[in-house]
This record gives sequence, C-alpha cells and structure tokens, in this order.
Amino acid sequence: MTLKSIPLTDELHGYLVAHGAPPDEVVRDLAEETLALLPEHAAMQVAPEQAAFLTFLTRLLGARHAVEVGTFTGLSALAVARGLVDGGRLTCFDISEEYTSVARRYWARAGVADRIDLRIGPAGDRLRELPNERYLDFAFIDADKTGYPVYWAELVPRMRPGGVIAVDNVLRHGRVIAPQSADDRAIAAFNDDVLADVRVDAVMLPIADGLTLARVH
Repeated sequence: MTLKSIPLTDELHGYLVAHGAPPDEVVRDLAEETLALLPEHAAMQVAPEQAAFLTFLTRLLGARHAVEVGTFTGLSALAVARGLVDGGRLTCFDISEEYTSVARRYWARAGVADRIDLRIGPAGDRLRELPNERYLDFAFIDADKTGYPVYWAELVPRMRPGGVIAVDNVLRHGRVIAPQSADDRAIAAFNDDVLADVRVDAVMLPIADGLTLARVH
C-alpha cells in the first residue's frame, strides 16, 4: 500500500495553520498566556489546527448538546462553544480550579461564557450527573489517559444516533507502537477497545498527537 502521509516540518505546520482558519487574537493570547504561566504543562493544550477542526466539526454536526472531559485552560472548550448552534450548551468537566480560572477569562472575552457549564470534580463521577438518555451531539475526551475507558463508557450510551465522540492523544507521540508508560499502555488498550466496539464507526486521524472520531450508531 502506497503511503501518502508526509511529516510536518515547522514551516509546513505554520502554512497548514495559516491556511485553515488561522487563530484569532483571543486564541493566540490564550495560547501565549498558557505557555507563559504553565510552561511544563502547555502541551496539554490542543494544537491550533485541532481548535479550528473542533469548531468546524461542531458546526458540521449542528451540535446543540456537547460535553468536554478535560478542559485545562479552555482552548478546546472555546473552539467547541464557538461551533454550537444558537442556544447550544457545552458541559465541561475538569478537576482544576487553577487552570480553568484562565479558561473562564478567555471564554468571557470571546463571548461564549454563557454557553459553557463548567463542573469541577472527578469526571468519572460527575459524568453520571448527565441525563441518562441519548441526547448528546458531540463529546470531546482529552483528560487523564487511564480514565479514557470510564469516560467512554459513560458517554457512548448518552450520544444520539449519529453523534460523534472525538478523542485526543491516541497516538502518544508514536509510543502506542511500543508503549513506555502506564499512560501509553492505557491508550494502546483503549484504541483496541474502540476498534472492537460495535456501537461505533471510528476513524483515527493524524492531527497533532492523533485524534479518533467515533460516530455512534
């Protein structure tokens, strides 16, 4: 089979971002503040091309009800909230008041704070507060890697038919091929579970650190 994928140099990545809904001032400032305040954790933030893709995908789905597991400083939530239909709501789950305090400021600045319900606490527990019915249009998982199976188990039964779950970091910088840590092993096992899950059709995309999209039957 011929391989058509190409490696992204810094220059090519810059071109890709510039030609695919480039970041506006709010997104640039949020990314810069996150790097300045939390240099050791800034890689937890979604890449700019992922943010653009999340907005595009949310709009494409006509999403009204969305969930995010793992919010950090709020870029992915900002991206999803911008794509919601009028009256749409995004429920975010995170454990850090510190990180999400940055998120709240930028959501307000972007004019989307009224679309976001932030819930602090362990997502494995708090997801169970959601209605136990098939109503979600879109969900994004980007939190602790060993928790992915728990979040998946709570979200899949709550997705409407045709709803989509996006899952970040499914390539682990290539380490899913030869896992080196507990997180690597957890994601490798999770990827196998998604592949075998008959409730969904899934594709894995090489966006940033790998993004799985799963459409629920």
